[in-house]
Amino acid sequence: MEVTKLEHACQVVRSGNARLVLDPGEFTRPVEVTGVVAVVATHQHPDHVTAEQVSRILARNPDAVVLGPPGVATVLADAGITVDVVTDGDHREVGPFTLDFHGTRHNVIHASVPVVDNTGVLVDGRLFHPGDAYTVPGVPVEVLAAPVGAPWLKVAEMMDWIAAVAPRRAYPIHEATLSAVGFAMHTGRQREALGDGELVVLQPGDVLQV
Repeated sequence: MEVTKLEHACQVVRSGNARLVLDPGEFTRPVEVTGVVAVVATHQHPDHVTAEQVSRILARNPDAVVLGPPGVATVLADAGITVDVVTDGDHREVGPFTLDFHGTRHNVIHASVPVVDNTGVLVDGRLFHPGDAYTVPGVPVEVLAAPVGAPWLKVAEMMDWIAAVAPRRAYPIHEATLSAVGFAMHTGRQREALGDGELVVLQPGDVLQV
């Protein structure tokens, strides 16, 4: 299995000839890949999913399924996109991928901002993408996609969460809100939180073997 990190929160996971797209939002280049069996959107915010991106993927991969929590189904309904609604504890098998879902709520941004549904996904029992939440899945995680910058993110909490998940490897995602200086500072803290684990810094388009 390999992961191609695109901009911000989007990642494309490949197993054989099959692909899984995670969080194709508006901060990401147009996602124009084939072989897609599923699209997973962790929550409804536009930096994680847009109808335009999902429609583009489905046009090239009409048999692909779309999965996400209830809020994702709501925002994609106007585009006529059907969503397999998932929440904490759900399990799906799509193509060669096994998907286990963890968590229910987005991290708090501010008391004035509504908290939306957010459900992270564990792919093949190895790669965990949390969306916008500090969900600890409660099972071993080999590789963690770790948010590095966000309106809701506090570095101390980020470090505690990474330490609690305790992956063997991690790579930073959700970087679009940071300057180059801020990104370097925050990834340094991620590296500290990993202890004996390894932080792999990927640029958009880079591939990680999982």
